[in-house]
Amino acid sequence: MIEIEKKFILTDTQEKALVEGAAFLGEKKFTDAYYDDTNFSLTKKDIWLRSRDGKFELKIPMNESIERRISDQYREVEDEKEIVKYFNTGSNEGLPNFLLQNNYTPFCSITTTRKKYQKDGFGIDLDSMDFGYTLAEIEYMTDDESGIQEVTHSIIKFAEKHSINTHSMVRGKVVEYLRTNNPVHFQALIDAKVIK
Repeated sequence: MIEIEKKFILTDTQEKALVEGAAFLGEKKFTDAYYDDTNFSLTKKDIWLRSRDGKFELKIPMNESIERRISDQYREVEDEKEIVKYFNTGSNEGLPNFLLQNNYTPFCSITTTRKKYQKDGFGIDLDSMDFGYTLAEIEYMTDDESGIQEVTHSIIKFAEKHSINTHSMVRGKVVEYLRTNNPVHFQALIDAKVIK
């Protein structure tokens, strides 16, 4: 599955306009632990390995270049065997052993309260993190790689219809967490051109 999303920081007025007429799908609270080694070998490639309330997921970037990025595009892998297989280890080791052998340990843990909506075919997530950061995401899930550019354009048009600025760069929650809590890791991602 391919997730195409764009992040926004909303004013109260923009948030109200965005959720007006939307179907409220519920509110949930979850904790994400993100994994990497001490050299940041995953995150410096924009690869994000996380455990959400104990369930692992790997997000693999599909963008060719950060400079050309106008939305986040990731292939999501949720099966633990498929996650290990992605790294071409050549063995059938389980994920816990794989993490141990590669020295992948949690570098941050974030608890998020998420309000989820659906509107005009788009998913809308309004997130509030335990370290004081709030974020909105407009997303669309697809199996078709050929339609990524079109979907990205439609997300932008949808946001603009709700008077949301689509040109500003918005940091995701993990990057913002690193900016405030781990400047060395944050700078490594800048140096690797994963973030600006």
